[in-house]
Amino acid sequence: MHRRLTIGEARWPETPDFSAVAAHWNKNSSTVMLGFVWKGYDLLGSGVLSKVDVALVDEQLERNITQFLTPKVRDCMTGYEPFQVEQGVYEFETRVSASAQPPLYDLAFVLKSNPRIMWPMEAKVLRSDGDVGRYVNEITDNFLTCRYAPFSGEGSMLGYLLAGEPAKVFEKIAIKIPCNLEDHPHFTSRNHKTSDHVRLVPTDKSYPTNFRCHHLIIPLKYGQ
Repeated sequence: MHRRLTIGEARWPETPDFSAVAAHWNKNSSTVMLGFVWKGYDLLGSGVLSKVDVALVDEQLERNITQFLTPKVRDCMTGYEPFQVEQGVYEFETRVSASAQPPLYDLAFVLKSNPRIMWPMEAKVLRSDGDVGRYVNEITDNFLTCRYAPFSGEGSMLGYLLAGEPAKVFEKIAIKIPCNLEDHPHFTSRNHKTSDHVRLVPTDKSYPTNFRCHHLIIPLKYGQ
């Protein structure tokens, strides 16, 4: 279906320079950005999660945690980064039609100089360490089809773990996708692994084919 231009597409068209900026930013910034996420989680844990019994809260849990986490991540940033973090950001690049709602990221780091280029993060509540179905579907149905992160060779899943062991979550994810999960060299003390994939790229697009997914399993019982 034919689509007209959005303001972003008119201001920042897909040119060789556009692609070069996206690739350079993606390659050099992911460790910094994810470091802010983990530091933000520590602030959320000490200030909020450690003060409540998460077993008793179940209303809008996914949105609630994300809404509290986002400003904590922002608090860890200096303000001089070439990107900012936002909650609830639309991906207009992969919209189906003018009338259809485009994909909406739970969180995303957005490049200030070209806000069409985003590094997305999708959050899913894991009620147990075997509850990975919706989590895996986000990867296979969205990230690996280029519906999410079309201009980025990386993205992240945030698994808000309500009960169970992160190690068992990783085991289930590796089986369900399937994929190999590797430790991230900069976050060996965290529940953080990566998996590498080859994406199905539309024939008329030059999106990155190789994709790295970061898996951050975030226990809601902070300190356990």
